[in-house]
Amino acid sequence: MKLHIADMLRAQSAEHISFHTPGHKHAGGDITELSYSDNLYSPQGVIKRAEEDAAKILGAHSSFFLTDGSTSGVFSMIYAVKAAGGERLAASEFSHPSVFHACKALGMKIVPIPQAVRWGIPMQPDEKEVAKALQRADALLLTSPDYYGYFPPLAAAKELCRTQKKPLLCDGAHGSHLHFCERYAGKFADMWVDGVHKSLPAMTQGAVVSAKENWAAQLGEAVRVFRTTSPAYPILASVEYAVKYPRNLVIEEASEAFKRGHGCLINDDWSKILVPFGEKSSLAQAALEKNNIYPEFNDGNFLMFYLSPCTKKEELGTLGALLDGLPRGEVGEDAPQGGIPIYREGL
Repeated sequence: MKLHIADMLRAQSAEHISFHTPGHKHAGGDITELSYSDNLYSPQGVIKRAEEDAAKILGAHSSFFLTDGSTSGVFSMIYAVKAAGGERLAASEFSHPSVFHACKALGMKIVPIPQAVRWGIPMQPDEKEVAKALQRADALLLTSPDYYGYFPPLAAAKELCRTQKKPLLCDGAHGSHLHFCERYAGKFADMWVDGVHKSLPAMTQGAVVSAKENWAAQLGEAVRVFRTTSPAYPILASVEYAVKYPRNLVIEEASEAFKRGHGCLINDDWSKILVPFGEKSSLAQAALEKNNIYPEFNDGNFLMFYLSPCTKKEELGTLGALLDGLPRGEVGEDAPQGGIPIYREGL
């Protein structure tokens, strides 16, 4: 599939003389919005074509590239709801801080959806709690999947929102690799954000926010408020590349086999491997890092290893051999060491 933005950058003249930003004046891939490079604020050329391709792949009416991370996508979705007259947003207690910050900045009231905590891990809310909160809200936002690889009741949430004529928003920051799958947020939500840099081969801060037809115009206006007017073209090119990256069934299957073979916590997302170490988690992390293996996080109970379609099967083999030689402790019920934020009144 054609890579519109990367092809434009490759076609750039080697004799390019810069009398424009950025200040390093080296041109190359890091350029600004020029006559040939399109304009993220009002795309008509390569960016427009890349975003249209992404929308088709992701099942959206419109998709918008972000170089400010998923946070700007979350702000944009909530802004769109606010602009449409919404005042109250039902959202899980352990939503990403950007949800709470956006609501505070935009004057939206949070209707918190309770979440149980097990082994220090926030469990996804159940259908009953979602329904109860939505009765008191104008829109619903769910995290799908969450940082630990669990999914909310998306099908039930979609039906609840449909019958009440309220929009369903999804923070899919950790689920961009799932657009091939039935559990992908875009198959259920009216608006959703993909943090493609997290689980697809994009540069850090690369993301996409998308909408179905009924919300495309509102979201388009919203991203004009929150997207930067000075986007990094290498990030834009990497977002397009990531969305068009092929599925890797070999590593998906290897991950699930790894979980079964190494005593991992069974979750719903192949890209997130949770290994229980309990009170020995910091010792395990130190031992792994001595061997140049770096987990995504250590929450005081689990080490989490974050995979992507670019992960090599041999790398999983190396990880497994080291894990098998490390002692494990008891997993406790205490809150995570990482201090996952919970909704508090007035946040």
